[in-house]
Amino acid sequence: MFLNINPYLIIAIALIALIAIIFIVSFIINRRTPLPKGCENIKIEEQTCLACSNTDCKIHQEFDLKQIEKELKEESKDK
Repeated sequence: MFLNINPYLIIAIALIALIAIIFIVSFIINRRTPLPKGCENIKIEEQTCLACSNTDCKIHQEFDLKQIEKELKEESKDK
């Protein structure tokens, strides 16, 4: 029954499992790595962040939301 399984299928499943294991282990190791000295309390300046063109960045998106909220408050005060 098990002798009729295609060997390429077994290799493919083994490779996918290996890649998944490598990903999980590297993710855990990355989480456990401490921050370098001097980088514990880094604050990002809003002007520097908004000058960046990476719009997928979570920090950039948060600054964009804050900026939009400021503009909406200013508009509502002007009315």
